[in-house]
Amino acid sequence: MTMKRIGILTSGGDAPGMNAAIRSALRTGIHLGMEVYGISRGYEGLIDGDIQKLEWVSGGDILHRGGTILKTARSSRFMEKKWQEHAVGILRAYGIEGLVVIGGEGSMKGALELSKLGVDVAVVPGTIDNDMGYTDMTIGFDTAVNTTLNLIGNIRDTSSSHERTTIIEVMGRHCGDLALYAGLGGGADVIMVPEVPQDINEVCRRVLRGQSSGKVHSIIVKAEGVDIDSRQLAEILEEMTGREARIVVPGYIQRGGSPTEADRRLASLTGAKAADVLYNDSGSRAVGTLQGEIVALDLEKAVGMKREFRMDMYNLANVLS
Repeated sequence: MTMKRIGILTSGGDAPGMNAAIRSALRTGIHLGMEVYGISRGYEGLIDGDIQKLEWVSGGDILHRGGTILKTARSSRFMEKKWQEHAVGILRAYGIEGLVVIGGEGSMKGALELSKLGVDVAVVPGTIDNDMGYTDMTIGFDTAVNTTLNLIGNIRDTSSSHERTTIIEVMGRHCGDLALYAGLGGGADVIMVPEVPQDINEVCRRVLRGQSSGKVHSIIVKAEGVDIDSRQLAEILEEMTGREARIVVPGYIQRGGSPTEADRRLASLTGAKAADVLYNDSGSRAVGTLQGEIVALDLEKAVGMKREFRMDMYNLANVLS
């Protein structure tokens, strides 16, 4: 038995490529003969019944745009069972049989709760943190890495001119992938991630070794989740190295911008797969990639999968610096 009506929502932090995923799920759904509804502001909007029918043209001129046309929000209400049950009632009232959820780890856990209440959900991984264990890559990560790479290049110029150490604090509370990939690609002298215990004295030694070898400046890429305050680190570095240290926090700049080709492609493939999964009434699934192949794993199993940190890349970055 195939589905006739599905909904799409984006939840949590926005990520470049979310619009491409919306477009793909929407148009694939319509191609398969389903009605597709957009739910604004994630689970919060679902609770409030902020739902509109989408047409083919709704996916026009959004492939290249960052952010999400459906808007997004974090919902504290949705953490309570009564509001989850209320959300299911809203879906039933609209005749929505299945739901495409585009978001990160928290969004996926919310989707699992809906699944337990009888709603078939297809999760599409959308987060710049790349912290979802069941998939090789998340939508928005490649764009965020490239945005950060451009930032590192710009900072390198001024850092070299002023012969200073610059600490670039990037997003990543629990997952250091953004710092790792951008740091490796940007030739950082030190990469600091939450997955690896950090020693301020070792950071200072690495910077001093660079100075003694003739480097006129140093770049440190630090994930925000590292348990060392950036201001304290800058003060210690200045005291130990005798060189000025500055802090750059790009913040939400990392979430914005037009998605790269890689993110548009990933979003298009996973969005289409999500619509197909729901159309074929395959149960709740987490859609992603494993070794380059598009997969749709059992949602509960996917939620329990932990991300493995690429220690080999981290070690290589230390060697190359």
